[in-house]
Amino acid sequence: MTITQLEYIVAVDQYQNFSIAAEKCNVTQPTLSMQIKKLEDILDVVIFDRGKQPIIPTEIGKKIIDQGKVILSEAKKVNDIILQHKGEISGELKVGIIPTLAPYLLPLFAGSISKKYPNLQLIVKELQTEEIITHLHKDLIDVGLLVTPINEKGITERPLFYEEILVYTNPEYKFEKQLEVSLSDLTSPDIWLLSAGHCFRDQMINLCSYQSQNKMNSNLPISYESGSLETLIRLVDKEGGFTLLPELAVDELSEDAQEHIRTFTEERPMREVSIVHARNFAKASLIDALSKTIQECVPKELLTRDRGNVVEWR
Repeated sequence: MTITQLEYIVAVDQYQNFSIAAEKCNVTQPTLSMQIKKLEDILDVVIFDRGKQPIIPTEIGKKIIDQGKVILSEAKKVNDIILQHKGEISGELKVGIIPTLAPYLLPLFAGSISKKYPNLQLIVKELQTEEIITHLHKDLIDVGLLVTPINEKGITERPLFYEEILVYTNPEYKFEKQLEVSLSDLTSPDIWLLSAGHCFRDQMINLCSYQSQNKMNSNLPISYESGSLETLIRLVDKEGGFTLLPELAVDELSEDAQEHIRTFTEERPMREVSIVHARNFAKASLIDALSKTIQECVPKELLTRDRGNVVEWR
């Protein structure tokens, strides 16, 4: 049994296709198929049910693939140990980041980390939280940048900073006359929401005690749920009502738009942003470098947890 053979069966399990797996492993399909068949002969078991499309592992195959992932993860640690011994920060780090964070956080640290660690290659993909968790479990990415706590078995959370959750209101909406907003004020049908799947949507709902039937009495022209905070901002500007925004998004607003931001009268609600990874993580030095750089680049006040209460969502 070889490391290469384990890499091949894990790839086929991920992509459920021999041709795609071979392409991702940079080998020909006959080579990949031959090595997997050789492994099956050595173990005297059938790892994949080739009669089904997409290709799926057999019951014993699932167990072998799961153990193979553990072995591959442990094997990768050897290289990480060498890099740490040499004090080098180099290699590839695949990062998943949620859509409500990516447009505001990435520009803060992308340039700094590339200058500080020129041999570190970040490959960043925008994914929703559940997709990041799935990708981590399948070893499709190395780390995720998302909102915690998620309390997911097999995933380690490392808080990085804390964003205050703020109200963005239309100039003609009732909140415009208030310097601060009460949480009870949010129980309104006139709120613009993110679409399902976004963790910030769930935080909004938790804060607002939102009920979908409230839309029946809404003064908004349409019932619409967006996948973009920028879209919500434009809808508030043009059509009325209000929405909620995380602090980094507010920092990107124009001075005129920031005049329509309202804070809360009670202890401030916040969202906890963390870097997360699988417990069998092999790239400790790289994740440390990314974490440190992000914390150096965000506004210093965001590093303080006791500014308010973290709103859970999951």
